[in-house]
Amino acid sequence: MSIDKKFIDQIIKVSSKAAYASSLLVGKNDKIAADKAAVDTMRTELNSLDIKGKVVIGEGELDEAPMLYIGEILGTKNGPEIDIAVDPVEGTNFAAKNLPGALSVISIAEKGNLFHAPETYMDKIAAYVEEKNIVDLDFNIKKNLDNLAQYKNKNIKDLTVCILDRPRHKKIIDEIHNLKAKTKLITDGDVAGALLVTKEEFNVDLFLGIGGGPEGVLAASALDSFGCFFQGRFIFDNDEDKKRAKAMGINDLEKKYSLNEIVSGDSIFCATGITSGDLVKGISVNGNTFTSETLVTHKKSNLKKNISKTYDI
Repeated sequence: MSIDKKFIDQIIKVSSKAAYASSLLVGKNDKIAADKAAVDTMRTELNSLDIKGKVVIGEGELDEAPMLYIGEILGTKNGPEIDIAVDPVEGTNFAAKNLPGALSVISIAEKGNLFHAPETYMDKIAAYVEEKNIVDLDFNIKKNLDNLAQYKNKNIKDLTVCILDRPRHKKIIDEIHNLKAKTKLITDGDVAGALLVTKEEFNVDLFLGIGGGPEGVLAASALDSFGCFFQGRFIFDNDEDKKRAKAMGINDLEKKYSLNEIVSGDSIFCATGITSGDLVKGISVNGNTFTSETLVTHKKSNLKKNISKTYDI
């Protein structure tokens, strides 16, 4: 199942306009306002498209408006049925504090092709490997690094692991250092963190750890076009999470999902910079126009590149 490439420019515009709206609040120390600006703009732009869109990855439930909530219907309803995954501002702290790496992220696919994920945590692993059993969620850190070093023809000490800098990861971080490998610790933004495995220039060999489930699905959408390896396992900490998961049709709560189970078929992924970071440059304003840079992937047309666009303000 493929999605029409005519939507590429339209989706770049959606994430670019959302990124611009959020950019007006960069450095104002108000992450809620920065997020709301992107949410409102993204909703307006999506509602102008000739699609019958449904948010399958969003920010919360119906009663948490103004978020783009799971199950929300968007578009003119004159067009194909589309699954939509959004993270209007990935790295709200980055935007609020004027730090590098704030992004506006969206992915779309034909109905049924994006995993309908609950807003819970996910244990994930990603690497630029095309074979199975090199890295795996069920392997320990040493085995993953040993295998990856052999696969990449490197020494373990030359491997770099990207991981969220959280107390829950302290043991993993200590073990990586004990094995003499390097870490790239990130404070937020684990869509971007996972995508750092896609190019040699980012110097990240492995991404792992526990982060947001919705961000895992968004990252998988882009990693699919790069031919990368990704696995995720949802973490359900309480009965409420388990109940919501079962309502979404997730019966095996311990299941380890491969990339093609999270993103089946074709998708378009866009991540537009709000502030400049590793992946893309942030919004720049020149008079009555602004310029955005977006990492765009579309599996069917083998598109995976950064695209700059200029729009009127």
